[in-house]
Amino acid sequence: MAHLLRSYNAVLLRRPMLTQCITAAVLFGAGDIVAQQAIEGKGKQHDFARTARLTFYGGVLFGPCMTKWYQFLNRINFPSPTKALVYRVWLDQALLTPVGVAFFYGSMSILEGKIQEAPARIEAAYIPTLIRNWAVYIPTQLINFSFTPPHLRLVVVSVVSLFWNSYLSASNARHEKAQREASIPIPEKVQDKVQL
Repeated sequence: MAHLLRSYNAVLLRRPMLTQCITAAVLFGAGDIVAQQAIEGKGKQHDFARTARLTFYGGVLFGPCMTKWYQFLNRINFPSPTKALVYRVWLDQALLTPVGVAFFYGSMSILEGKIQEAPARIEAAYIPTLIRNWAVYIPTQLINFSFTPPHLRLVVVSVVSLFWNSYLSASNARHEKAQREASIPIPEKVQDKVQL
């Protein structure tokens, strides 16, 4: 195991973007599998297209953006370690996270071919997801920015994200299902009876 971690660390230093994108893809995909199997209990009814969408999102959309974001945060100089910690966590959670939550739900709507549903899904899921994100990631980032070497910070976030991605996947599926059920047209005969 130690050899595997050393090898991963070496590759991460040599090819940070590629390595972190692959890591994010694997962990988003794994998070969806956990969501579908452990949380939703889908068994053989597993939605492989959904897993593919989450894997794509992790590797192509989330991974590159977050790699650049952490590189940016690591380049900013602060007058003291305490200020560096406070400002990095604040920048991450007050600026990036609100945009990232909306971006996730909007991206999922687009990847599902339901772009018209994106605003409603974002509106329904935004505040609960943002609050839960802060509960998980503010403590995570305080620890991460205090003790983790800069090149491993996205890895720490990615490991925590395995569980967070399970939540996001289940949350997105719940909101997608609610939108689908809300848009089912009522047959005319039922409408006539309701109007009487």
